[in-house]
Amino acid sequence: MISRKIVVVGGGAAGFFGAITSASTSPNFRALILERGSQFLQKVRISGGGRCNVTHACFNPRELSRSYPRGENELIGLLRRFQVQDTVQWFADHGVVLKIEKDGRMFPTTDSSQTIIDCLMVAAKTAGVEMRVNCGVEHIERHEDRFLVHTTSHEVIEADRLLLATGGCRTPALGSLATQLGHTLSKPVPSLFTLHVETPWVRALAGVTVEKVEVSLHGTDLKETGPILLTHWGLSGPVILRISAWGARLLHDLNYKGSLRINWLPDTSEDSLRSLLQERIKLQSAKRVVNSPLAPISARLWEALVTAAGIPSDRRWSELGRNGLHTLVETLFHTVLPVTGKSLNKDEFVTCGGVKLTEVDLKTMESKVCPGLFFAGELLDIDGITGGFNFQAAWTSGWVAGQSMAHP
Repeated sequence: MISRKIVVVGGGAAGFFGAITSASTSPNFRALILERGSQFLQKVRISGGGRCNVTHACFNPRELSRSYPRGENELIGLLRRFQVQDTVQWFADHGVVLKIEKDGRMFPTTDSSQTIIDCLMVAAKTAGVEMRVNCGVEHIERHEDRFLVHTTSHEVIEADRLLLATGGCRTPALGSLATQLGHTLSKPVPSLFTLHVETPWVRALAGVTVEKVEVSLHGTDLKETGPILLTHWGLSGPVILRISAWGARLLHDLNYKGSLRINWLPDTSEDSLRSLLQERIKLQSAKRVVNSPLAPISARLWEALVTAAGIPSDRRWSELGRNGLHTLVETLFHTVLPVTGKSLNKDEFVTCGGVKLTEVDLKTMESKVCPGLFFAGELLDIDGITGGFNFQAAWTSGWVAGQSMAHP
């Protein structure tokens, strides 16, 4: 039987999974991965602080899809075909056991991304996938029923089927291969970023983590609850990353400026808090307010919040008064921090935007405008919140594309 060639452009998670799946499904299709950089799976290598957050322990496809600001409805069908349990089983079948952490993130038990890289590399070699690094693609032509792939090595490779898995379009230029073949892109803007806050007391608390706060963006419907990290440039942590994901386009339109409101005690009602503070006034009247932190707020953060409320460091509970009590409650529930910009983790950059989903057959991941062209991963206008969701989208879309490409 004649062997036909599948060319995969992009040596990341989605590209590897697509190539491995197609080659494993049908040996009649020879798969070739072309990677512009000097290393395969670079994003896998650095994700999760070098541990690789493979997926998230959410085993209901519909519930899982709610973690994707772009692509929520479109992903439900795809996730039913290859869901989290399939990812866990695939890696187990290839010798890698995943563990679940308390926040739902799943990592290899080795806590090393190299485990995932080695697994994918071995699986690709076993399936007969050819792999090339330092081999980018300059442009692609559609010639009759085939593709002519022009590489940076001045080589022209013929392909029967083509998978574009080049990653997020940080700029429209990075989606140029898709547009050359007739596709249009949703405007790419950053997602999953941290926020600049120039408030001095916030920056002075760099390194302080609070396990649960409620953060909202004034004047919008954006609101998230979760852990926050104070940094030397402002705010980070899962709750900020989720705000940035759901509000990616809105924050872009606002030029990353606005007012964040933080409730430091989201599990406490205002009435309960007032009662707790009034109890302090009765039982700890001689103590200084600044020296009496309220759990679960740490001593350092409590001191900063008391100062931010305008309460002098020598003020005792007995001297707090009605106005002081009101101001303290307002500060604990509604700290307002002006946002002046954003910071990107350049290595783990996630993009909102990409190839429009209306131009892709989501049952096969094949282009509706260019037969034989398939897509997977962040090149599509699909992105998830932090926690392993973007990798799951890569495994799912890569697997579906690989299955589809392997069939005549």
